[in-house]
Amino acid sequence: MLSHRCGGSCLGPLTFHCQVFGDKVSLSQGGRLARRGGSTFKNGLVFSSRPLGIQEKIHLKVVTTTTGWHGALRLGFTNVHPAARGLPLPPMAIPDLTQKPGHWAMHVHESCCTVGSELKFWVSSGGKVYMRVNNSNRDEEILSGVDVSRPLWAMIDIYGQTSCIYLQGSEKRGRFRTKRSCPAPQHIILPDIGRSSVTPDRTSCEDTSCHHRKLPADNEGTDCVVCMEREATNTLTCGHRCLCQSCTGRIILEFGNCPLCRHQIGAPLRT
Repeated sequence: MLSHRCGGSCLGPLTFHCQVFGDKVSLSQGGRLARRGGSTFKNGLVFSSRPLGIQEKIHLKVVTTTTGWHGALRLGFTNVHPAARGLPLPPMAIPDLTQKPGHWAMHVHESCCTVGSELKFWVSSGGKVYMRVNNSNRDEEILSGVDVSRPLWAMIDIYGQTSCIYLQGSEKRGRFRTKRSCPAPQHIILPDIGRSSVTPDRTSCEDTSCHHRKLPADNEGTDCVVCMEREATNTLTCGHRCLCQSCTGRIILEFGNCPLCRHQIGAPLRT
C-alpha cells in the first residue's frame, strides 16, 4: 500500500458523511459507497463529509440501478451543516429540502445515470452548478442562484432508478496545478457493476461492512468510521473515539487527520 500524506496538492479526505444519511441508505467501503435499500425510490439522501471548495469537481460513479421507478439522481449543494440536521432526514431532496432556505438541487436525467456512468459536478464562483457526464468535454449548467458566501456541502439524493453510487473523490484545477482529494484506500474494490439492475430490497447490499445508522448518545460502542465493521476503540488526540485498533495506525500514517473533524492527530490517547 502506498502511503499518502496531505500536502500542497491535496484537498484532504472526502467521503459521504458517516452519521447523517437517509433512512434507507447503507454506507460501506470507507464511507465512499452508498446504497439505497428497501422497496422504495426515496429516503436516499447523503451529504459530503466536509464542505466543498468553489470549482472543486466531485466525481461520482453509478454502480447499480433498479427497475420499476421513474427518475434518477438528484445533485446539489447546501450550506446547512449535515450534523446540524434533525433525524430522520426528509424522504427527498426535491421538494422536501429545496423548498427550505440554503438548499439547491436538480434532477439528473435517467440516461445519464446508467450503470457505470461517471458524473462530475461543481459550483462556480458565480453560484452556478455545472455537471459533466462521462468523458464529455461539455459542461452543462444545471442550477443557478447558489449562495457561495457560506460553506457548501454536496447534497446527493440516491433517487428512483439509481440505487448505488461510489464517491471517487474530487479535484480542483488551478493555474499551475490540479489539487485532488485524498486517494481511496487501495484495498477498496468496487462491487461487480456488470449487473444493470437489482431488485429493490433492503438486504440487497451483501457487503458485510455496510454501515447502517448508529447514533448513540456518546462515542461508546460505535463502529469504526473507516472499515465500518469493527468497534471504534481508540480515542484520538482530538477527542473523537471513531477508529478501531486496525485502522488507527493506517489513518495516522496516510492522512494524519481525524476522519470526523479533520484535526491533525498523533498516537491515540487510549485503547
